[in-house]
Amino acid sequence: MVEPRLATVLNVNDDDANRYLVNRILALAGYNVLEAATGMGALLMAQQHHPDVVILDVKLPDISGYEVCERLRADPNTASMAVLHTSATFVTSDKKVRGLEGGADAYLTQPFEGAELVATVKSLLRLRHAEQVARHRANELAEMDRRKDEFLAMLGHELRNPLAAIMTAIGILERRPASDDKEARMRGIIQRQTNHLARLVDDLLDVSRITRDRVELRPGRVDLIPVLRQVLQVLQPMADARGLGLEVTLPPGPLWLHADATRLEQVFTNLLDNAIKYTDAGGVRLDVAQEGVDGSARAVVRVKDTGIGIPLGVLPRIFELFAQADTSLERTRGGLGIGLTLVRKLVQLHGGEVLAHSDGPGTGSEFVVKLPLDHAVGAPAPARQVADLRRGRRVLLVEDNADARQAMRDLLELWGHQVAVAPDGLQGVALAVSQPPELALVDIGLPGLDGYRVAEALRARVGNGIRLVAMTGYGGPEGRDQALRSGFDRHLVKPVKPDELDRILSEL
Repeated sequence: MVEPRLATVLNVNDDDANRYLVNRILALAGYNVLEAATGMGALLMAQQHHPDVVILDVKLPDISGYEVCERLRADPNTASMAVLHTSATFVTSDKKVRGLEGGADAYLTQPFEGAELVATVKSLLRLRHAEQVARHRANELAEMDRRKDEFLAMLGHELRNPLAAIMTAIGILERRPASDDKEARMRGIIQRQTNHLARLVDDLLDVSRITRDRVELRPGRVDLIPVLRQVLQVLQPMADARGLGLEVTLPPGPLWLHADATRLEQVFTNLLDNAIKYTDAGGVRLDVAQEGVDGSARAVVRVKDTGIGIPLGVLPRIFELFAQADTSLERTRGGLGIGLTLVRKLVQLHGGEVLAHSDGPGTGSEFVVKLPLDHAVGAPAPARQVADLRRGRRVLLVEDNADARQAMRDLLELWGHQVAVAPDGLQGVALAVSQPPELALVDIGLPGLDGYRVAEALRARVGNGIRLVAMTGYGGPEGRDQALRSGFDRHLVKPVKPDELDRILSEL
């Protein structure tokens, strides 16, 4: 059995008799004792031997004990040492205050009893031990948090790759008529559940960024109405599958916001998805209006359902992380308890607010989002119309996931493109050099040569005429920035919807 290490105490005093007496008291109490007679000597001993406690007389022949303490605290190598000031002459309260504010942990006035000195040293050692435990735990938590973020990023990548293959395969099937109603229903189920899984992955990764305040917006001038229509288009089949009515009231004109359209879509997808999920009968209403004028004008979006409602005890914390309206053991509604936390944070980042209301279980719920309108004069210029570019283009697909590669190849060939494929970065670069494509779709997480280095190599060896699109399971903003710096024209997060990919190809 390993014996516990004896605590070491550095005794600093220029009076030889006093120093000897304190040394004897500490040695008899079982401590290892070091000594110094000057302030500079104390600093040198502290650096060399790292004592647990420094008993530091205030009056020293070279520099004062106050300055010694301040220097100990300023040095990271000695900052954690416990310091006990002692004094026989500077005993006024203002001197004690100066010592304690300068970094000392305790202050004893001489003469003091040996038992008082030992008890004070023991107290400081307990405090030091507690601080060390807390510091060690904080370091462990920081390391665990770092590993958790790495795990979530890898988890997102590993989940998005199979989701990408499924979504691309469904995109191919949708372009052919179903043989019967049953097949059409099965396709719808796969499509809805794939979209649901993709949203869960996005939420899971976003909540990690939110807890560290690392969510970034990419705002622009956005009309809220098309954003909501896009959300409704995705969620309408889910409402139909549950036999729910989905009533929508939209204003006749646009509602311009300075906002991130993707994040707004995430907000309202979460709210409408929850409303549908927690409603067994009746329906869901989406009402959109404008309130206020000029500088105070806001877009107001209300999502109201006839569902299970929210218990009054849960309502005040419904936006907290992992809060759940359905707390029963069955947990039939699913969900991670993070969607509403994301909603609140994203709305706040847009300068808005979100409110929740319910009269209790069985009474339904209402969520109200208020977002400030953009007061810039006039609408933005219309987007440049892109010609139909469905002629066969030479496309290079670099993807290491075999199913995703095959599904994407089939989809691109269905659209009439000539497709060359490579399972890793080195083969992708070699193919591009020997047969230069017009456009390359490149996965980032490739074996051998990652997608960033592939882009750099293609820019250097093929030139700027080729269009490069990154497709990745890593969805962080830092990945997008690195992709653009590496030479990519666009950055897409898997799973990429076929319609979105078709639009990107046409624009490029």
